[in-house]
Amino acid sequence: MTPTERIPLLNPSPPENAEPAKRSFLSLAEEEFDSFCLARNDKPSLRSRQIWSWLARGIGNWEGMTDLSASLRSALAAQWDLFASKIVLHSRATDLTEKLLLEFPDAKQIETVLMREENRRTICLSTQVGCGMGCVFCASGLEGMQRNLQTSELFEQILRVREILGPAERLSHIVVMGMGEPLANLERLLPVLDWACSEKGLGISARNVTISTVGLPKKIVELASHSKPYHLAVSLHAPNDALRNRIVPTNQGTGLEVILDAAQEYQKISGRQVTYEYILLAGVNDHSTHADELGRLLTGRKSHVNLIPFNPVSGLPWKRPSQESIDLFRDRLRRFGVTATVRKRKGADIDAACGQLRREAARTARVMAPPSIS
Repeated sequence: MTPTERIPLLNPSPPENAEPAKRSFLSLAEEEFDSFCLARNDKPSLRSRQIWSWLARGIGNWEGMTDLSASLRSALAAQWDLFASKIVLHSRATDLTEKLLLEFPDAKQIETVLMREENRRTICLSTQVGCGMGCVFCASGLEGMQRNLQTSELFEQILRVREILGPAERLSHIVVMGMGEPLANLERLLPVLDWACSEKGLGISARNVTISTVGLPKKIVELASHSKPYHLAVSLHAPNDALRNRIVPTNQGTGLEVILDAAQEYQKISGRQVTYEYILLAGVNDHSTHADELGRLLTGRKSHVNLIPFNPVSGLPWKRPSQESIDLFRDRLRRFGVTATVRKRKGADIDAACGQLRREAARTARVMAPPSIS
């Protein structure tokens, strides 16, 4: 086994003449499953509870749901697949981070990551195929935003990761920091988090859920109105509007002051300290004057700054600052009374930064594709 293991495909592509894939059970409307059960003189609510209980325990196949009768399991398998996606690639890093590249029936691909650290088991969720926010350093948005993920596709990411956990492991944390802008797909995201944090789901504490946003003020306030103690992380990346307009183009329609006011409102309602994420780009936003300006901006706000040294992305010109520059930036922030930490790099040897694995798979597919015949 090599340090970085490329695990074989679990769901290889079907042959050309295969029948169309069945629908995913996760995508069913409640009425559809009710009709299926009633036609069998069965109890929909009971069967639904049993199935979701197995899914929460990491059983992703009908055969393993042993408290369902053999005839019911056979009927379910004939009618629906449990998942719509296939696993195109499953990578495992030396630090035990695992990454799945999932492909849906419309050929759209997304990534989801499992991170391990001491007793923590964290899933990083994607909410969109691509991203439309246009942040200049981000691999996820290089091809733009293609579509929102459906609620069923968000569930699939959690359940796929739940399957690969060891028998003594359980998901303890959720970070919604994968591909896409979470608050732009909030309506579909919230039911998934509600389930994951319920006793009937995974029993994850809502305080162990972090939602990252580029800073959509109206959506931040909308999230606050749901009165959930989720942790909000705002991707700041610059201490002033002129620089942020260059790094995060959506800032031109909002501005830092409005974003910070919305974040303060979220903090007031939720009671949770807000984290401000700041990606450090060498020679762009990592100077000591930037640190001082950021420190003054956040002085008096109950906040935490998560410094993220740039993770190099093929095709992008930005570079990671030196460790000396990173440490200096952090220390200057602390002089203003602002708590600041540097994020640990996870899964570097498997392209674990959002969008990288998807781009690499697409690039490889283009290179390996046979020439067209005209």
